[in-house]
Amino acid sequence: MDETSAIAHFIGFTALLRRAGFAVAPEQSMAWLAGIELLGPQGINDMRRAARATLAPAPERIFEFDALFDQHFLGATPPALIAEPSLDEPLRAADDLPAGPEPIFGDESHESGEKATRAERLAARRFALSDEALLLRQFTRALPLHAPRRRGYRWRTARGGAATDARRMFRDAMRNAGEFVKLRRRKRRSRQRRIVLIIDVSGSMKERTQSHLALAHALTHGADWAETFTMGTRLTRITRALRLRQREQALGAASMLVADWDGGTRIGDALSAFLAIPRFAALARGAALVLLSDGLEFGDPSEMAEAVARLSRLAWRLVWLTPLAADPRFEPRTAGLAAARPFLDRLGDGGSLASICDHVLALAREKAA
Repeated sequence: MDETSAIAHFIGFTALLRRAGFAVAPEQSMAWLAGIELLGPQGINDMRRAARATLAPAPERIFEFDALFDQHFLGATPPALIAEPSLDEPLRAADDLPAGPEPIFGDESHESGEKATRAERLAARRFALSDEALLLRQFTRALPLHAPRRRGYRWRTARGGAATDARRMFRDAMRNAGEFVKLRRRKRRSRQRRIVLIIDVSGSMKERTQSHLALAHALTHGADWAETFTMGTRLTRITRALRLRQREQALGAASMLVADWDGGTRIGDALSAFLAIPRFAALARGAALVLLSDGLEFGDPSEMAEAVARLSRLAWRLVWLTPLAADPRFEPRTAGLAAARPFLDRLGDGGSLASICDHVLALAREKAA
């Protein structure tokens, strides 16, 4: 077997892991190949140990990981894999850092919506070219001017500033024999607020997932600081993938990170997992947080309402955009969304990409804090 064929065989194993629902980032695949080259393994067990160290399977899935390893490299027959998790299985949160998936958070799953389901459906997703490119280009160009802003910590000279620029005045006085010849003013610089986007990728939102991810890509490249997460039966951070310049490449990279496309919905668990991971929760502090979801969760609404309440205290603005609000007669009738409604700054129409862009750009008109 030549070098190219050997590399392709190794990469085929990481693709097999992704199809089985393991969160394997491209950086982890490269680290595995580099480890094999560096250590020069003498046998199959050395390769297995290198794979465990770099591809970082969750402890409770080591047996499944080894079974897939034996299937790929030894031709062993894999045991039957369970398609639907236990109802008591907690929700998994995955970061997009090379270190791999986050530990499991949450205690129980909740049944969601009339069409949403508690079943975890792990799958890959491919995205076709979108015809909404013009709208997204306009959105990206408008963001620098219309994105929400906040006062920064640095100062700048300004004629109408509220504060006196004493340092500049004393420098002027040193050049004018100690005389203050002009009153200098200053004010704080402004900075764009961080925008955090959480996208529902469950089966009930399947038809809108591609448009929402394309919007997230445009937001990532138009805003100074944007973060994107997906939620379904898992919570996944995909910001690093969306930083790729070409949209098709970015969506392709994101599709490899997210394992729960078109599956069930566990909104309460996903938001609780977001808050339970300190570096995720820190991203929401003082940010404009936008959720794109139909809100179909019929489980105990208390967990979802509690998570939304905590997010509302962290975030500068909390906006929930649902395609159901495209109907003028829409009212949040599901228990979860009705319980969360008092903590939202806005519950708006997410039925089209244009309306979502308008809502994001309208955040700049909110009163600055």
